[in-house]
Amino acid sequence: MKRGSKQERANNTPKQVEVRMHESQLTSDEVHPRSPCLRMCDKIRGNLLLSLTVFGVIMGAVCGGLLRMASPIHPDIVMVIAFPGDILMRMLKMLILPLIISSLITGLAGLDAKSSGRLGTRAMVYYMATTIIAAVLGVILVLAIHPGDPKLKKQLGKGQENDEVSSLDAFFDLIRNLFPENLVQACFQQIQTVTKKVIVEAPSEEPTNVTDSVFTLMNETVVTTTEEIKKKLEFKDGMNVLGLIGFFIAFGIAMGKMGEQARLMVEFFNILNEIVMKLVTMIMWYSPFGIACLICGKIIAIKDLELVARQLGMYMITVIVGLIIHGGIFLPSLYFIITRKSPFSFLAGIFQAWITALGTASRQISPSTPCLHQFTTERWLGNC
Repeated sequence: MKRGSKQERANNTPKQVEVRMHESQLTSDEVHPRSPCLRMCDKIRGNLLLSLTVFGVIMGAVCGGLLRMASPIHPDIVMVIAFPGDILMRMLKMLILPLIISSLITGLAGLDAKSSGRLGTRAMVYYMATTIIAAVLGVILVLAIHPGDPKLKKQLGKGQENDEVSSLDAFFDLIRNLFPENLVQACFQQIQTVTKKVIVEAPSEEPTNVTDSVFTLMNETVVTTTEEIKKKLEFKDGMNVLGLIGFFIAFGIAMGKMGEQARLMVEFFNILNEIVMKLVTMIMWYSPFGIACLICGKIIAIKDLELVARQLGMYMITVIVGLIIHGGIFLPSLYFIITRKSPFSFLAGIFQAWITALGTASRQISPSTPCLHQFTTERWLGNC
């Protein structure tokens, strides 16, 4: 009887059956693909800063062209229009030095000497190779396109050779700037060899007899002079970026070798780097408006746009063709050969820097954009 009751209870207990259903069966509504407009809006929302920067470049060019159709604008009004762009340039230039210091020291302090040397060697080889390619390409394009007016060459004639400019002096100036004698002075000045022509009187011979002394007295008004070229070192305005980079590279490597003793300094520069990047990000959100005003002011300030376009048309074509060939063919091909990866994802990551460099016309400001810092740290270095 007990066994029968147990079997009856087992038969009466409900059985738990696991039923797996596909996600499509759970929802009654069918999943429709999103429209292209919604997907485009999502991409714009995800890259809002980039979209605003492109919009600022377009609006600056359009507004500048429309304002040129108006009556002659007073220079003060042009200055007011371009004033926000001037403020943008000043803010970005202000952060170049702190960004160089913090990024170099924090990057090199975390590497050992062997890794730093290998990384520096590769960077130098890459820099020299791309520079040589760009120089050869520029010479070929100039000889092929011939920008400028060929009649000017016939009018100017053969010209004169300038023997004062020496390649040896330029090379020594490069080495001197690599080792600045004053770091504070290197922030706003760099050294340069200057040649000046000095008029020197030729030494006169002493008379040996009375006759020579008489002739000397008669011709004392005639003085023979010669020109001599003397070289001296002078400081010119401009940040000595090479010297600052050299010093802080050595500083970061030395700090990395100290290990635990320099931990507080490493943390200090890490925090400094984060603070600088926060400031750069804040400035970059202001950049669309500043770039629009800067481009608009530059277009309005041109007196005769047609004449300038006619004079610089072939030069602009030469530069644009060179940039397309070098930046669109050579550099992506070199990236693919070295890394065996698609260069388009890398180029898309630095597109924000391209637009910033286009709007500000500065090659020093574009590296300060936060997109380069974020892309290299999160993607490029993470895949190494």
